[in-house]
Amino acid sequence: MRANVRDLAAAIEWYERLLGVPAEGHWPPDEPTYVHFTLGPAQFALGQYTPAPATGARFNFEVDDVDAWWSRLRPDADVLEPLLTTAYGSRKFTIRDPDGNELGFVQADRAR
Repeated sequence: MRANVRDLAAAIEWYERLLGVPAEGHWPPDEPTYVHFTLGPAQFALGQYTPAPATGARFNFEVDDVDAWWSRLRPDADVLEPLLTTAYGSRKFTIRDPDGNELGFVQADRAR
């Protein structure tokens, strides 16, 4: 997964705070336009390109404790959808990054 951003340095700072892990894989090394974050077995990437491709994508992250993520992120987040329990039993919330990309945090129904 890759989110397109307008200002890579600002996005790196924002996502490092959000995800709690450092950006890796800065490429090209002298003037990076790409980085990624390792999240368990998956990677989430950021890219800044000229001309800028569209932003405003939707990404979902499955987490083990959505309530803990909500408590940590909510005070500073641009909340699109507050924490709720869906009709099918999962719990989720959605925020927006500074470039308009939507980030959903979902905890699956553990009773299934």
